[in-house]
Amino acid sequence: MAQWDQLKMLDCKYLEQVDQLYDDSFPMDIRQYLSKWIESIDWDTVAYQDSLATVRFHDLLTQLDDQHGRFALNNNFLLQHNIRKIKRNLQDRFQEDPVHMAMVISRNLKEEKKILENAKNTKGAVSAMVVEKQKLDNKVKDMKDRVQVNAHGITNDAHEDVPGPEDQTPGERPADGTRGSVNPVGGLTVCLCAGGQEAVGQLNDLLTATQALLADLISEELPEWRQRQQIACIGGPPNACVDQLQSWFTSAAESLQQVRQHLKKLQELEQKFTYDDDPIAQKKAYLEARALDLLKDLLSNSLVVERQPCMPTHPQRPLVLKTGVQFTVNFLVKLQEFNYQLKVKALFDKYDAFRKFNILGTNTKIMNMEESNGSLAAEFRHLQLKEQKVAGNRTNEGPLIVTEELHSLSFESELQLNQSGLNIKLEAISLPVVVISNVCQLPSGWASILWYNMLTTEPKNLKFFLKPPLAKWSQLSEVLSWQFSAVTQRGLNQEQLSMLADKLLGAKAKRNPEGQIPWIKFCKSANEKAFPFWLWIEGILDLIKRHLLSLWNDGSITGFLSKEREKALLSDKCPGTFLLRFSESSRDGAITFTWVEHDVHDKPLFHSVEPYTKKELSAVSLADIIRTYKVMAVENIPENPLRFLFPDIPKDKAFGKYYPKPSETPEPMDVENGPKEYGYMKTELISVSEVHPSRLQDKMMPMSPDDFKELSQYVSPRDIDAVVRIRF
Repeated sequence: MAQWDQLKMLDCKYLEQVDQLYDDSFPMDIRQYLSKWIESIDWDTVAYQDSLATVRFHDLLTQLDDQHGRFALNNNFLLQHNIRKIKRNLQDRFQEDPVHMAMVISRNLKEEKKILENAKNTKGAVSAMVVEKQKLDNKVKDMKDRVQVNAHGITNDAHEDVPGPEDQTPGERPADGTRGSVNPVGGLTVCLCAGGQEAVGQLNDLLTATQALLADLISEELPEWRQRQQIACIGGPPNACVDQLQSWFTSAAESLQQVRQHLKKLQELEQKFTYDDDPIAQKKAYLEARALDLLKDLLSNSLVVERQPCMPTHPQRPLVLKTGVQFTVNFLVKLQEFNYQLKVKALFDKYDAFRKFNILGTNTKIMNMEESNGSLAAEFRHLQLKEQKVAGNRTNEGPLIVTEELHSLSFESELQLNQSGLNIKLEAISLPVVVISNVCQLPSGWASILWYNMLTTEPKNLKFFLKPPLAKWSQLSEVLSWQFSAVTQRGLNQEQLSMLADKLLGAKAKRNPEGQIPWIKFCKSANEKAFPFWLWIEGILDLIKRHLLSLWNDGSITGFLSKEREKALLSDKCPGTFLLRFSESSRDGAITFTWVEHDVHDKPLFHSVEPYTKKELSAVSLADIIRTYKVMAVENIPENPLRFLFPDIPKDKAFGKYYPKPSETPEPMDVENGPKEYGYMKTELISVSEVHPSRLQDKMMPMSPDDFKELSQYVSPRDIDAVVRIRF
């Protein structure tokens, strides 16, 4: 199957990645109409040979003419118009530089292959998981069917015309007065013995199958769900829905309850008629005990924390709590027949911890059926934490800083089974939480939550940070990307992660996925002048959320890029090509842009503007800064050096939709006496960089914008500088 046909079959999230590869410079229409022809060409080779690139460029135009003819046969005027427009745009853009077109196609084909590979790998993992879930579904269904078959058989036995003692003749009654017993070799006894053995055998087999099912649920599915919940808590895929698990647990519990009812019916049969070596009498107690043990095992593992503790003001940062701030937790028991029978109590730090806290508010709740989904739940909304004081009004001090101290919330309940009189203790424990006293500690507290849930699944290891383990780059890179995709529509790509890998591991490590990163490198500063890696990332995340969300989502921001890599990307680009990257010297998050110019010897020169912080971006948007930015030197006309967003997108095309709309009519200076047509003179905030004249190249916009626009119609931007040198 052609690569393009495979791509069209992918899920929406992958199609969105494909969409990002194409724009007006090389539209997706061409890829669609000429897919077979495009994939038949070795574009890597074409991109290295000017003459071959020219041939392929004209071949492509011919292919478009053929496509136009096919549309003409179908009288499709709109598509004919679109094809003509696409052809004109291609000629304007690539006529003088067909190699560039070949490079674009080659790059897009490679990126498409990466998207396909990622989709296949993910699909393979998902398919395997789906198969396993289907197997478990089949096991549950098989168990329920066997219970029904068993129930039908026992019901038939109970309705058979079996004579009781009052129906026996005097000759049949035992002389010693004992309860009805017949000659075991009698036909009726043989029949009942065979039926009893079959019923007991079926129940025993059913309990064996149920035991295997419970092992799958309790030892595999429940831990897997908890691990998925951990991942979802730190920004990973939100696939921790509890509905499927609840369905399995409920079905298993209902089946075990039915088995116990079947055993009760067998007991009634035993009381109605018995004989020596009765299999029901011999096995009933064993089967009852086994069924009860399985039910107890299921119930004691069926209390879970469905929604982990969080502050209502920061739902995207669960497990970081502030003293004196209310938080919400939610429980879910996977059985539905105990409505209003379970009282759940919340305890803080039942297990050893560092600082001591009291829970203020109602810490007990009755579990009841939720109308929305039928879950048996208890939701705590109004709990507060108050730190315990020691003598002298001082708080407890431990060996760790506040944001590395881990605490836990435990939840206890007790369930009494009717008839058996058995009390079952239920307990659930939250993932470890960090308790902060000020919101400014939230970033550091969140770093602890990330590190813990990335590296361990043990909920009671509250001394984790006394000796925190190392993290592999393969683990940390994924978690870092989640931090961006959790609050935006875009995670980190490989280019961005490569820069972060070099920053944490060093360039010599060559971004080794197995490279190890210590906790101190991630969250603590090496000296007073430096600041922690994580706080730098946190500052950038906040900057994006507040001021750059749209630009980040549409891919305009390159973001994480070393200065060396920045120069490598820009060195062979048209003068005025620029990219946006985050500053490495600002702890609170800042963004800068760098553009390239060429001197008279065609040597690339790079210029970077002082980074813009949240303060500047609160006054003027980054898109507007780029629109109005000027470079000014004494006796020179201020000029905007920014022309193309990397790699080659015209500035106004990339940012035009974010430019401010024209304001309404200005307010008159004097409403009563002044002329209506006169008002305040409009002002505009612009960014200007003052430089020494020697830093400006003679050819940096050496003509008026009108001249430049006119020349651009005949010469590609890449060759304008060469033409200018000839003219001047």
